[in-house]
Amino acid sequence: MEHEITDPVGTGRSRILITGAAGQLGRALQESFADGDVIALAHADWDVTLPPPPFAEPPSLVLHAAAWTDVDGAEDDPQGAAAVNVGGTRHAAELGVPLVYYSTDYVFDGAKREPYVETDPPHPLSAYGRTKLHGEGAAGEQAWIVRSSGLFGPTGKNFVTTMLRLGRDREEVAVVDDQRSAPTYVGHLAAATRALVERPSGVWHLAAAGDCTWAEFAEAIFEEAGLPARVRRISSAELGRSAARPPYSVLRTEKGAPELPHWRDGLRECLQRLG
Repeated sequence: MEHEITDPVGTGRSRILITGAAGQLGRALQESFADGDVIALAHADWDVTLPPPPFAEPPSLVLHAAAWTDVDGAEDDPQGAAAVNVGGTRHAAELGVPLVYYSTDYVFDGAKREPYVETDPPHPLSAYGRTKLHGEGAAGEQAWIVRSSGLFGPTGKNFVTTMLRLGRDREEVAVVDDQRSAPTYVGHLAAATRALVERPSGVWHLAAAGDCTWAEFAEAIFEEAGLPARVRRISSAELGRSAARPPYSVLRTEKGAPELPHWRDGLRECLQRLG
């Protein structure tokens, strides 16, 4: 169904609530929706494991970017991850206004070995993936469920900022080469969200064009940043992380979702922002 959003998004009159506003996606959403009346709430302003705070005027749209994103940490503390990703989403939905919930490619198991589309049945391998999938249900049938992958940006801790740090300190960095996805720049995802909320609610896949393994992504980071570090390609088993990751989780749309630029274009834009 289509939502009737008070003062359509983009007119500068919408009252837009962004949760997780201090995170990399939250910051990008603030930039993309800056022409609206934005209420940006970081964790200190609203811990989403608790009910929402009172608002003098209710928002007309909630962009729910607050999330537990520590994949291995969720394996060690699934209840803590569920409190944020499921309970926090339920609290956001309790505001009773149109909601955008950001999910993940990790709701799939990677067995398909070709791009996943919106109608493919989820089958998460990890506690993190399960909490994000259950969060989709908590968002409600009238929410926009936005699945994306490998988010990175110029702020916070992510794969790009980590590789830049390691690439400056080491001659060689070991990176897994048996997990393939479509790393997505948060600035591009935030811009696509603006277009998406003019479309019907439901499950949507918004991820960068192209695909790569994490090792290929690391090599591109070093190349674009002019760093001499080498990438030593290893397997997920060699890395030995506690949470299982899908070996293939490239997302594509069968519903005509807004198209995002190639992941390499996102990388270049991210590096430009980092200076």
